[in-house]
Amino acid sequence: MTQALIDQEAKRVLLRLCEPGAVMAVAREMETAVIVRETPQGDQLRTAVVDREIAEAMALKERITCPDATGRIARYFVTNAGRAALRRLIAQDENAASGFADTRAVMGPEDAWDINAIEDEAGRSSRYQAFESPLIGLSRRRDRDGQPFLSRDLVVADERFREDFELAKMGSQISANAATFMASVPVSGSPKGASAGHERTQAALRDLGPGLSDVTFHCCCLLEGLENTEKSMGWSARSGKIVLWIALCRLKCHYEELGNCGQMIG
Repeated sequence: MTQALIDQEAKRVLLRLCEPGAVMAVAREMETAVIVRETPQGDQLRTAVVDREIAEAMALKERITCPDATGRIARYFVTNAGRAALRRLIAQDENAASGFADTRAVMGPEDAWDINAIEDEAGRSSRYQAFESPLIGLSRRRDRDGQPFLSRDLVVADERFREDFELAKMGSQISANAATFMASVPVSGSPKGASAGHERTQAALRDLGPGLSDVTFHCCCLLEGLENTEKSMGWSARSGKIVLWIALCRLKCHYEELGNCGQMIG
């Protein structure tokens, strides 16, 4: 496995571990680790599967830490070094997509800096916000009757879709929108699972259709806030929340028709 593929896997894992309540669990006899996160309703939701060698490499680089490794199952949490590494990896990908130089050559040694913003060619700053999916915030909201705005099955559908996209990104260039992603193909030599994740993501977007696929891609894949999505789509304020809810309902039906809604990769 090349360093580039290791970095791509590390970015996928670190994104998940930076979510509130996330932890990586590794059993001694298992070849893979799992990342789980507690939902606002108190459920344990599995959000990613990680190869053991990737988990071990991240531990050696002190991107994750295990406060107590005496039990049969070791639980790892992201460190400050891991958060800094994630910022660097995201900056590298976005700069590469924009034709900029590798940030490691510009900014210095790995994890030695804290990137809050990088100026682009027009002088605008690209802000890096907290690594929390917009849907996590929406899942905490309640309606007039005190019920969650997003039910657990909608959150599960989102997590399944996002995990497929994170796998797909390991084998393709970063896409700015759903249409660009739909036209993309995995690059040769993609890691195991990337091509399958790419196909599953494209199938879901195709099923959603125009409009619904756009809001799903922006919010679930690019982790873009609803306000920014509404502006980029030319929608009226606060309309994105309803469109996203409709999209997630359709996404849930997509996975139910496949017979595996809620079944994560691995």
